[in-house]
Amino acid sequence: MIDITLLQFVLLGLATYRVTRLVTRDMVTAPIRNAFWKKFPPETTYIGYLSTCEWCFSFWIGSAFVLSAIIIPSVTYIVATVYAVSAIAGLLTAYEDK
Repeated sequence: MIDITLLQFVLLGLATYRVTRLVTRDMVTAPIRNAFWKKFPPETTYIGYLSTCEWCFSFWIGSAFVLSAIIIPSVTYIVATVYAVSAIAGLLTAYEDK
């Protein structure tokens, strides 16, 4: 059984959201995504589709964060905190822009 606090759960959740969005939608990673899609078109390959589906991709990112938190918690929580803070800033900016 994994012993995880509410704070850790929220931190990992926000980090998962941010990394998922970074990979699947953000403009900064568009050149990498486009190069990847040339080899693995989303319309015809499962792995290409995975890189466009936030619901699908977040499962794997979340799994990686949880596994990492079990194996190397100190590093994982530092990295997750950076992504979580970025997620909060992005969500607040989007809210403010509405």
